[in-house]
Amino acid sequence: MNKLSDNPLEINSLRKIIHIDMDAFYASVEQRDNPALRGKPVAVGGSRQRGVVAAASYESRRFGVHSAMPSVTAMRKCPGLIFVKPRFDVYRQVSEQIREIFYHYTDLVEPLSLDEAYLDVTQNKKAIPLATEIAEQIRTEIRQQLNLTASAGISYNKFLAKIASDFNKPNGQYLIHPQHALAFIDQLPIHKFFGIGKVTAGRFLQLGITNGADLRRQELADLVKWFGKPGAYYYHIARGNDDREVTPNRQRKSISTERTFETDLSGSEEIQEQLHLIAEELLQRMQKKNVCGRTLTLKVKYADFHQITRSRSKAYCIEGREILLELVQALTTEILPTPLNIRLLGLGISNLDADENTDGVQLTLDF
Repeated sequence: MNKLSDNPLEINSLRKIIHIDMDAFYASVEQRDNPALRGKPVAVGGSRQRGVVAAASYESRRFGVHSAMPSVTAMRKCPGLIFVKPRFDVYRQVSEQIREIFYHYTDLVEPLSLDEAYLDVTQNKKAIPLATEIAEQIRTEIRQQLNLTASAGISYNKFLAKIASDFNKPNGQYLIHPQHALAFIDQLPIHKFFGIGKVTAGRFLQLGITNGADLRRQELADLVKWFGKPGAYYYHIARGNDDREVTPNRQRKSISTERTFETDLSGSEEIQEQLHLIAEELLQRMQKKNVCGRTLTLKVKYADFHQITRSRSKAYCIEGREILLELVQALTTEILPTPLNIRLLGLGISNLDADENTDGVQLTLDF
């Protein structure tokens, strides 16, 4: 094993990265738009009988409710939980308004989802010297203009900025300064590392690696032997190294839409009808984003939660209603007759056409 070794950082050459994460975004939008929901435990998505929670308000999180939790489990934890149907069109619209605020400060914005993004503010449009001040101004604008709160993490790379944004949630921000990065990483519990999931964290604990200091003692060869390719990533982040740039308008890999049904589908006619509706929704999203793709994928989840996918690819771009519905029909024939009732159907388009490029300039400013 290696002794702990410092990795001196050339602070004047580092980027200034902000990670903005909206607080309980879907649920907060619903509480904002419906005063009757404010201060109450809210779950977006699912229902009392079935489905999965897409987002949980902070009031419901106090009971242990969280996203991706089955609705029936959420109800057991929080009997007074209020389920609200998601309004993704509204969330997308609000997300676009948030990004417009980001663009007041920098064009180097990399959205990760509707409710979070990385910003490179090394050079910014308002010539503000401190990234912490920019983060504060952005959060203030979001609160004043949209009546929503956001949290922010500030550091010199994506990995640390992402971790920092969780430290003062909700409605707060946290700075990991380059000079303090290694000390911060050393005390960080292994399960708090972004990119290390529950199973991997368990494997680390079996190896006696409980925090960043333990991780930084490991040899690169050993980490690769134990974890494969991700081992190199773990080796570098333990030393505060993450060279990934903020990539504006990064190429979207796919567009998809899906529906979980209150009552499982069984008949061929209703399955085809639902797939037609899902296809229309997918087409609208493709047209709104002005993209097309060459591969269409059908996703099916049966009543026993077994899941399958079926795909069809074309040499040309799939963009019109006629060809899309034709491919949907072809994929539908592959799953009919259905061996079990169906609880979820989804369609996705991938191998998208896109050509986005941008670059940025770094300055030597303090944080």
